[in-house]
Amino acid sequence: MELYREHGFDQTTTAEIAARAGVNERTFFRHFPDKREVLFGSEAELRTTMTEAVAEAPDGLPPFEMLVRAFRQAGRILERNRPFSEPRLAIIAATPALRERNLAKAESLAEALAEALRQRGVADRLAGLAAHTGWATYHQAAQAWIDDPSRSLDVYLARAFDDLRALSAPALTGAFPES
Repeated sequence: MELYREHGFDQTTTAEIAARAGVNERTFFRHFPDKREVLFGSEAELRTTMTEAVAEAPDGLPPFEMLVRAFRQAGRILERNRPFSEPRLAIIAATPALRERNLAKAESLAEALAEALRQRGVADRLAGLAAHTGWATYHQAAQAWIDDPSRSLDVYLARAFDDLRALSAPALTGAFPES
């Protein structure tokens, strides 16, 4: 992370990363297939955590509520790793190739959530819609938390899902407050 911040992602080599970590390049490549994966290495843990949360959700919960449980678990990982998460997001935002990779990883995670919902009996088209909408909602909450860490990610997550529910509620005068 330090090298990416100091020199930029594109200018940092795997040799530099390995040297900074005190290992040779061969060791680096045993852990990461390429230098991008340094930033995306926790995807497997995130996928497992979220899909297990959906699988273990109490029977009878609507799909979004299963997803809220999954995103709360994911949020705990993000909060625990804030010293890594915050600069990681800045590096991704500054690098077009990483933004593309991030979108592909997000799509993969949303599809894993959709499959977890299907395994819980949610209809195929609804599972996909819920998972992708839920992922966008989670991303919105996570960005709000990065921008203002004075509250827990759970607070932002609850607000984002409340906003999503308000968007799908019947139109009421004043239903969408400005703040």
